[in-house]
This record gives sequence, C-alpha cells and structure tokens, in this order.
Amino acid sequence: MNKMEKKSPNTDDLKHTKRRNYEKNKITRLQNIIKKQNEVIKETLNHDKIRIEFFANLSHEFRTPLNLIFNSLQLCNVIIKRDNLDESKKLTTYINIINQNCYRLIRLTNNMIDMTKIDAGFSELNLDNFNIINIVENITLSVVEYVRNKGINLTFDTNVEEKIMACDADKIERIILNLISNAIKFTEQGGYLYVTVTDMGRNVKISVKDTGTGIPKEKLNGIFKRFVQAGKPCKSDQAGSGIGLCLVKSFVEMHGGTIDVKSRLGCGTEFIIDLPVKTIENKKTVHDTQFNYDDKIDRINIEFSDIYV
Repeated sequence: MNKMEKKSPNTDDLKHTKRRNYEKNKITRLQNIIKKQNEVIKETLNHDKIRIEFFANLSHEFRTPLNLIFNSLQLCNVIIKRDNLDESKKLTTYINIINQNCYRLIRLTNNMIDMTKIDAGFSELNLDNFNIINIVENITLSVVEYVRNKGINLTFDTNVEEKIMACDADKIERIILNLISNAIKFTEQGGYLYVTVTDMGRNVKISVKDTGTGIPKEKLNGIFKRFVQAGKPCKSDQAGSGIGLCLVKSFVEMHGGTIDVKSRLGCGTEFIIDLPVKTIENKKTVHDTQFNYDDKIDRINIEFSDIYV
C-alpha cells in the first residue's frame, strides 16, 4: 500500500511571500512617515502664517496708540500756543487719549513679558491664603461704573461669602479683568455681563458670561492659542493682540486649574474657570483682602486700555 506523501510548501514561494510582506510593510512604514512629515509641514506652515499675522497685528497694535499719542500732543501744543481758555478745555480730552494709549502700550508690553517668562519657565505665583470670593467680587464691583458707562449691565453672584484658598491675588485679578474686558468688547449696549463664583467643595468655579456677539464655531478650538483673535468686536478699533486669553489660560493652569469656553454665534459667550482648593498649611492667618480702589486704578486702566468709547 502506497503511503501518501505530505506536500510541503515550496521554499521559493515562502521566500517570495516573506519578501513581498517585507516590502509591503516597508512601503506602509514609508507612507506613514511621509504622512507624518506632511502633517508637520502643514502645521509648520500654519504656525508661520499665524505668526506672520500676529506680528502684522502687533505692529498695528503699537502704531495705533503711538499715532494717537503723537497727534494728541501736537494738538495740545497748538492749543497752548493760542492761549485760548475755551480751547484749553479740549486739553483734557487729548490728555485722556494720551493716557489711555500709554496704558495700552504698557498692557501690550506687560503681556509680552509675561508670555516670555512663562515660555522660559521663569514665571512664578506669589501664593498666599485668600478669600477667593472677596478677590473676584471686589475687582468685579470696581468696574461696575465703567461697564455701566458702556451701556452694559454687570452682575456679580456667589453661593458662599467665604472660601479660603491659596492663590496669587494679582494674577486672579488680571484673569477676571481680562475676561470682563473681552466681554465688554463683544457685547452691544443694553447687553448683560455676569460674573459668578460657585463653591464646589474641593473646587471653585468662576464664570464670566456675556450676552454678546459670540464666537464663531471654527474659532472655539483655538481660542486659547497664542495670536488667535476671539472674533470680531463690536467696534473695529477694539481688537486685541491675541495674547490675552493665552495668558489667562497660563495663569489658570499655574494655579492647577482649567478654563473652558462655551459660545454660540449671536448668543453670547461664557468662560468657565475651575480652580482646585488648596491652602498653605504653615500660614495660620488669611492674608488681609481689604480692597482699596485707588490701588487698582492703574491695573483697571491698563486691562481696559484697548476699549475705546
């Protein structure tokens, strides 16, 4: 009886299959590498485009206040030479223009310095135990009259009167002022602005919400990126440098927190900050949080300097 021989695979076929699989995998790897390189190139080109737009905008940001300062000074000199009392009253207006634009340049410079420090890892928090409710409420109420003069209604609300936590009071104030400033720029007269602090136990939620123009959907994902504009302000001369919200996000994250945005075009915007509640254990007393408006005038003027009447 003949035994059936078991057929073994042809060695040449196996080699051919292995080589074919190897070449196929090699091609796949090369395709993936090319795809990743193309993505990097695309991202780099996009970044370069954003950077070019930023510096073009930055030159405009510097040029606009400098031109206003220069023109106002020229008008002041003309009025002084005429020595006319009636015309001299106009000096107050021109001096105010000079002041505002000096503050605007200071704000822009401060923001750029802060971003440079953050990038270099040199920016630090000056932490102390504070009542976070007082900090947010006081800085919000300090600008009520200013906001009202813009025809906007500002409301502050909280579910607790006290919440002690370690934070950098100066940076918290800058965060709130920056968000309020943005809200003013994108809210028409007759609109509403709400600042709310909510005690969540282990966290504190701070909300700055407006009934303004809202942010286009395609810009929401990149809203906190450097050089990105939030949208089109109600007045064309109130566009910012594209640094503010990026800086706000950095300050929030330095506190171990997060910031998110909700917005619909034509339906307003809400920025929501979530901060973890921590205290400095070796600090037995809470830092005095008494608010002195006079001490904050310069800060308010600086943060609101790119809002024109």
